[in-house]
Amino acid sequence: MDVLLQALILGVVEGLTEFLPISSTGHLILVGHLLGFNDEKGKMFEIMIQCGAILAVCWEYRARFGTVLAGLASDRAAQRFALNLAVAFIPLAVLGLAFGKTIKAVLFKPLPVALAFIVGGFIILWAERREHRIHVHSVDDMGWRDALKVGFAQCLALIPGTSRAGSTIIGGLFFGLSRRAATEFSFFLAVPVLFAASAYEFVQHRELFSSADLGMFAVGLAAAFGSAFLCVRWLLHYIAGHDFTLFAWYRIAFGTIVLITAYTGMVDWTGG
Repeated sequence: MDVLLQALILGVVEGLTEFLPISSTGHLILVGHLLGFNDEKGKMFEIMIQCGAILAVCWEYRARFGTVLAGLASDRAAQRFALNLAVAFIPLAVLGLAFGKTIKAVLFKPLPVALAFIVGGFIILWAERREHRIHVHSVDDMGWRDALKVGFAQCLALIPGTSRAGSTIIGGLFFGLSRRAATEFSFFLAVPVLFAASAYEFVQHRELFSSADLGMFAVGLAAAFGSAFLCVRWLLHYIAGHDFTLFAWYRIAFGTIVLITAYTGMVDWTGG
């Protein structure tokens, strides 16, 4: 398959799944395996194109980010917002640096991802059946303790197939955030987390790429940006009247299909 077409497909998959509680990393691992683009360069490409999805959030919330940046020196609300992002970012950064290589070597494979899909789906079902006691109605109401709790919940996303968005959103609901507050904070927290992950991967493995790969990156980033922009707007509209049960059943069904196709030999999931 042409490399630009592979980049387009992976970019669309990244954008459509990054902010939903269904695991973009898990989908990229599975789709990359099916496309035969699951070598070291492919795995790094999947991380790098997250920047396209993050730029979509930056554009959608450009006024909010602009206000925060302008007010960092004097505005208490802007300072609290920036502090909350920093506090929530730290746990994942520490554990990722400590265990990231081991996790990649052991768990960045289709079958562990499928199992994580299923387990995560049942966790979402359980979380949605709980009584939600909301004490944080908007992102502006969050304190640093709320942010730290969400940050620890986000650490579950180190397991591919778990979902960074799912961990932060469901964790936020568990710790008393409203559905919109949890979802928007997940969007905002994705900016430092995924930019840092992409920059780290590029510095660590930049020798894998050359100027000939610029076209591939351009296509992947553009596809991720466009599809993520549409997905973010759709999700904000969706959560106004729905819970996350639909995504839980999708995860369970998708993970089950992968396991069945592996067991029956319909698809060889043993590589990658």
